[in-house]
Amino acid sequence: RVVAAARERTIETGAKRQARDRECAESRSAPTFGGFVVSLDFELIWGIRDRVTDPDVVEDLVRGARQAIPLLLDLFEEFGIRATWATVGMLFAATREELMHSHPGLKPEYVESRLSPYSDLIGADEAEDPLHFGASIIAEIQRRSGQEIGTHTYSHYYCQEKGANAASFEADIQAALSMAARRGVELSSIVFPRNQYRASFTDILRKHGINCYRGSERAWFHHAVRSDRTRIFHRSARALDYYLNVSGSNTVAWDSLIDEQGLCNVSSSRFLRPYSPSRKHFEPVRLRRITKAINEAARARRIFHLWWHPHNFGRNTEENLGFLRKVFQEVERLRDREGLRSFSMNDVAGLVQERFQR
Repeated sequence: RVVAAARERTIETGAKRQARDRECAESRSAPTFGGFVVSLDFELIWGIRDRVTDPDVVEDLVRGARQAIPLLLDLFEEFGIRATWATVGMLFAATREELMHSHPGLKPEYVESRLSPYSDLIGADEAEDPLHFGASIIAEIQRRSGQEIGTHTYSHYYCQEKGANAASFEADIQAALSMAARRGVELSSIVFPRNQYRASFTDILRKHGINCYRGSERAWFHHAVRSDRTRIFHRSARALDYYLNVSGSNTVAWDSLIDEQGLCNVSSSRFLRPYSPSRKHFEPVRLRRITKAINEAARARRIFHLWWHPHNFGRNTEENLGFLRKVFQEVERLRDREGLRSFSMNDVAGLVQERFQR
């Protein structure tokens, strides 16, 4: 009887060990579902001030973005879309005085001085100057479920431009963290302005608790370059890729997201090019290009990451929202049929770091 009891205990212990090993193996394996990630570069004027010189165009884009954002949030809520709003730190300020007191002591010394925003003329507050301030919009994003507020650096910092360095970048990130904390926001995700990722800066991100970023697509013409190196063939290749399958689907495997520095690279799959009346006949082609890649991600259990700027919806807002609704309808269909799930960047980072970063 004693021997039999001992044998039963041995069998039970072995079964528990096997169950534990199986559970451990499953926790380290890739998820059995595809992921749909959305991120937005929330900048208002700070992201276009050095590129768009026509003040009327700036007004249209920025004021249009402010009107479009609540509609975007409603659409996200309707379809259960989780998203990361990578927000320029300066937008958190409520007044000019608060903004000035929040500037880092060490500022970038770009060779191209126009890239620095610190000498720009700014109004007293958001009511007077809705182009430079966005605290009320940030508060609205905070009120909505499933929306993550990330950072787009404090000053729309250009990591690859001449004059950028680790010291001023760290000062910028510290200013972004401090400003966000005043509004009850803890930052854990970053989108580099103009996608100017710089590997030598990632230790700074880890030091300050930022654990994921959005990398560029793998195709050479999607890689970020300095402003003085952008060539027309880069822009032309990108434009063609939005409609035709030039670079592939750019879906990403779950187990490939942790980079050599230990950060989660939730890399981009596609930029959501805004609607243009001159290209309206190509809209079905653009939609098919995106939805086909999302289908591939759902079936292959990979990730598709769609991104854009709110000011891309500043003009032709109704058409842009209508297009995005069709994308979300496909996501909803794949959610029901293939188990596709919606994620923010931080959602993805938490999942893959738990599974793959031991």
